[in-house]
Amino acid sequence: MTGTTPQVSAILVNYNAGGELTLALQSIADDLAGRSWEAVVVDNASSDGSAHGVAAFAPRARVLRNRENVGFARGVNQGLAATSGSAVLIMNPDCRLVRGAFEALDCELGRSDRVAVAGPRILNPDGSVQGSARGDPDMLTGLFGRTTLLRRALPHLAVSRRNVFSDAAAGGPGVEVDWVSGACMLARRSALLQVNGFDERYFLYWEDADLCRRLRGRGYRVRYVPGATAIHRVGHSSRKVRSSAIRAFHDSAYLYYSTHVAPTASSKRLAARVLLAARCWLKLQQSRQPRAGSSGNPSLE
Repeated sequence: MTGTTPQVSAILVNYNAGGELTLALQSIADDLAGRSWEAVVVDNASSDGSAHGVAAFAPRARVLRNRENVGFARGVNQGLAATSGSAVLIMNPDCRLVRGAFEALDCELGRSDRVAVAGPRILNPDGSVQGSARGDPDMLTGLFGRTTLLRRALPHLAVSRRNVFSDAAAGGPGVEVDWVSGACMLARRSALLQVNGFDERYFLYWEDADLCRRLRGRGYRVRYVPGATAIHRVGHSSRKVRSSAIRAFHDSAYLYYSTHVAPTASSKRLAARVLLAARCWLKLQQSRQPRAGSSGNPSLE
């Protein structure tokens, strides 16, 4: 788009998302109908031709092609540099907006110039809640995280409720949380620029928790908006490179922990390194031995 600055810039980082990318762009086009918007798809050297479908949304949407997979954080930053809207919609290509999602998120940002990020209620394709609003990760997150057995068995424990925000108020007003999933978030461009966008040391995973924590450190707030809904088909791209995704998840978890929880060398940092290495090995073994009827794509969190 040329001539006028769009209200909204959508950034999608694509890696072999197949037809999901087209569905994501269509949901954006539908939900932003009547608004001035642009979309940039940062394609991380996909080999499935998925980025070709972006042409159907021209001139509002365009592709930035990387010669190699540079990861999610760097890809978003590339999109941020190539766009100009004051509101930035960051969305995975395997995610879809449900009508009215943008308006609800935008209203939340508009409540105060100190609200930097607003995230929707994210559902799985079967309608179950993913748990996209979270508490700052710590040593217990590996035990009481979003998809762990302990949290499922003991959802009412304080540690369970701290790690994943309860969704009992679905459809209700926004609430303040520590962080929301980067699978779908609406952010204030000026706030993103103040913290230099995503930390590019994170190749994949946990960059959203890091971003929200750094924004909060600057006095900004993060809001969860259950009145906005998105549908996310988790791991559509990463399942094709499952071993690499598992390693990236645990590398990023250690980077987050050593940056925000144990910033100096200590026994806590060493324990995190050992436990994460053991967990990574276990997940790799599970991914190589899928159970009957399983997709071979076990949850990482």
